[in-house]
Amino acid sequence: MTSGHLRIVVCGAGPAADVLRLVEAAQEQSWATTVVATTSALDFIDASAVTGLTGNPVRSSYQTSDVGGRRTLPPVDAVIIAPATYNTVNKLACGVADTYPLTSTAELIGRGVPTVVVPFVNAALAARAPYQRSIADLRAEGVRVISGPNDDWTPHPPGTGTDRQAAFPWRKAFRLAVEPDQHRARP
Repeated sequence: MTSGHLRIVVCGAGPAADVLRLVEAAQEQSWATTVVATTSALDFIDASAVTGLTGNPVRSSYQTSDVGGRRTLPPVDAVIIAPATYNTVNKLACGVADTYPLTSTAELIGRGVPTVVVPFVNAALAARAPYQRSIADLRAEGVRVISGPNDDWTPHPPGTGTDRQAAFPWRKAFRLAVEPDQHRARP
């Protein structure tokens, strides 16, 4: 018996290589998981290991239903986008849905599914006005964004991402995604 189903959306950044840490954290709490990867993320993750651990194939593109007419992926109770790149944060906030990961995530946010975003961007990119607006817009829409001093997760100086990878807050993201206060109604 599972506690729920977690959709993990992985973007192409260093911490993506460690996504199994999030899968394991969820499974320790009896949550089932699926992983959706951006095309760039496929170069960072071990898709066979993810499939082996989750029991679900890694998806990165649109697929039709199987022969029985069922959806390929099960219903979702929570979403974590991690690591979220500069590009994905901005596109998601602006409503751009030009890939399967963005479209499926936008729909889940619209359905009111609790969503946590953990950006992995450098301080130069994070200082840009479009990015700051995107973070504010996502938060205004009820998305929990782990970023800033209050979250103990701040953008890293350019060129130091590798040093920050080990500290990526996988478990915090899971905890916040499944907290009861994340289940608030959307307008």
